[in-house]
Amino acid sequence: MLVERTVAGDQRAYGLLVIKYQRRIQRLIGRMVRDVDLVEDIAQETFIRAYRALPKFRGDAQFYTWLYRIAINTAKKTLMDFKRDPTVSEAAMRPSDNDDETYYRENEPTSPDTPDTVLAAKQISSAVNEAMDALPADLRQAVTLREIEGMSYEDIAEMMQCPIGTVRSRIFRAREAISARVKPLLENQSGKRW
Repeated sequence: MLVERTVAGDQRAYGLLVIKYQRRIQRLIGRMVRDVDLVEDIAQETFIRAYRALPKFRGDAQFYTWLYRIAINTAKKTLMDFKRDPTVSEAAMRPSDNDDETYYRENEPTSPDTPDTVLAAKQISSAVNEAMDALPADLRQAVTLREIEGMSYEDIAEMMQCPIGTVRSRIFRAREAISARVKPLLENQSGKRW
């Protein structure tokens, strides 16, 4: 209904579409780009392109599926324009205040975690992120859609324009690759529950 209203000229309806999908699109782009500065720009460009192309939206797929393809293509084009590696960028390499072990925010809840468990959790998180970054784009995209976006195999197959068996295979291979990187860290954490 919002799409129809937007095509009819109601710009407030498109504003509602942007509000509804903005966070999901930013998270998706953030998994590809990892540059906070670029994520906002690419998301904005995605919504501009979608607005211009909205009269061509046939409704064959869900609106988010259509918007997702535009976001992926916009991110890829931007990365090609900047000739950057899609997984590592200058902003991602810069340390932030949050990465400094002396950083403390008063609003953060305290926890009974020991320094060892906090360090182990950071190492595991880092290993998962490195494993994700090392995956080929198609595997990374499939596992991100399934595990982070929570999409069904059918929706992923439609979005990636491939058979459902291929989606299942890609997700399996991605999980195996991630597991291979994380398993040694977990084995070193005897007696702890992860």
